[in-house]
Amino acid sequence: MASNPYFNQPLTPARPRMFNSTLAKVVWTLVPIVTLGLAAAVPFVVAAVKGVVKPWLAVGYVVGEIVIIGVAMAISPSPDDSNPFAGFLLVLLIITAATHTALLDNEKIAIGK
Repeated sequence: MASNPYFNQPLTPARPRMFNSTLAKVVWTLVPIVTLGLAAAVPFVVAAVKGVVKPWLAVGYVVGEIVIIGVAMAISPSPDDSNPFAGFLLVLLIITAATHTALLDNEKIAIGK
């Protein structure tokens, strides 16, 4: 019996997954929201450790979070300041981080993977 080369090929290893269940996806997506953006980079650091994304993406999120929170604090250092731009930056950080966290296991997105 002749051997078929397609049967003898090793299987391509599956890409690591960030979420094991839908509940895990919901909980990880809530992290940037519940922490008000202070832990926006945590899901990306965990994903980099798991091998889901490349480390440069996690580093970029950590640096971006520090910059955005730093700028928001510099713009509005006092509690009685009524400038809405600092709050807008933080809301933008929260929405962006939550959206990107929810998309970590999406097969159609290849940036950083």
